[in-house]
Amino acid sequence: MYYLTAGESHGPQLTAIIEGLPAGLKIDIDEVNRALHQRQGGFGRGDRQKIESDQVEIVGGVRHQVTLGGPVALVVKNRDHGNWGEIMSPTAPETAENSQRKLERPRPGHADLVGGMKYRHRDLRNVLERSSARETTLRVALGNIAQQFLRQLDIDLIAYVAQVGQVAADSEKPLDVSEIREKIFQNDMHVIDQDKVEPIHRLITETKEKGDTLGGIIRLVANGLPAGLGSYVSWDTKLDAKLAAAAVGVNAMKGVSFGDGFELGTKFGSQVMDQIDWEKGTGFSRLSDHLGGFEGGMTNGMPLVMNVAMKPIPTLYQPLQTVDINTKEKHLAGIERSDTTSIVAASLVIQSVIALELAKAICEQFESSSLERLQEELRRYRQECREY
Repeated sequence: MYYLTAGESHGPQLTAIIEGLPAGLKIDIDEVNRALHQRQGGFGRGDRQKIESDQVEIVGGVRHQVTLGGPVALVVKNRDHGNWGEIMSPTAPETAENSQRKLERPRPGHADLVGGMKYRHRDLRNVLERSSARETTLRVALGNIAQQFLRQLDIDLIAYVAQVGQVAADSEKPLDVSEIREKIFQNDMHVIDQDKVEPIHRLITETKEKGDTLGGIIRLVANGLPAGLGSYVSWDTKLDAKLAAAAVGVNAMKGVSFGDGFELGTKFGSQVMDQIDWEKGTGFSRLSDHLGGFEGGMTNGMPLVMNVAMKPIPTLYQPLQTVDINTKEKHLAGIERSDTTSIVAASLVIQSVIALELAKAICEQFESSSLERLQEELRRYRQECREY
């Protein structure tokens, strides 16, 4: 399974193609659009979300709501392109009039300066437009399709906000996806601890008034994964490594851990190894889940638990020092539309990219041309593992 996205933040549209979905998967387009709407929510979002009202259009690979087995193509139109038509035109030649909004003062923490150096851009808008988190719109759409696919295999996952800035909101750490989903959708921060919503709102409001931004920590839990996804035989076949790469491939993500995470490095082995149990009918299990559902780069049948650290958004309304790439004079960085925090949206993006990697791992391990055949193979494999 492989996917590719194309498009710029203020370009005409965002486009994606995913190859490798099995034939016979029914896609609920309304659910995909609900996920896109959810991506635009959360306390602390900026004005861009008021402009866009994302709706996905499937333009290939699906007939009568069911995948055909070939590449699936998706499109999301950028409504804000109407205000940028000449500036972001793919076909019009560059003129003095349509290049008025050049970016020549790179923002600290963004891809602006390094991207300009690498690709020899003198207008850093060429970097900004593609490195924008706007691109994650289509990864959420693709990720929702992957989640619909996984549910057909009795696999479910959810990501939520565990911390914003210094405010932790996960005193409980449930491992049941349904329980987590019920709790986090009771508030607009998608946190487990309901009593932390108001302190987080207050922190975001105070941070916005200062022209600053916030990051936080996202936690993801997946239930129903069979033991043995991934492999121990080579470094590049370990599934936890692939999931970590997918998470860090999302804008602003700077750290990943599994299970108890970095706390594992401070404890004795006797405190963190998940002891093995066995029961007739259900087979092997673990008495705890400190390692987050992974051993040797493979799923072990326990809930998968990931923690992902998101840095504060780099665009500040109290801008930091930068240097003009042409004059080399010191200035304050330019200001583009920005959020105080987008961690709620980011949790959905993490959920989406991990769903895509898990779907890919399933399709690599089992014959996946047909959803029905894949379901049969997976049922047999799970039974074999129970009887091992």
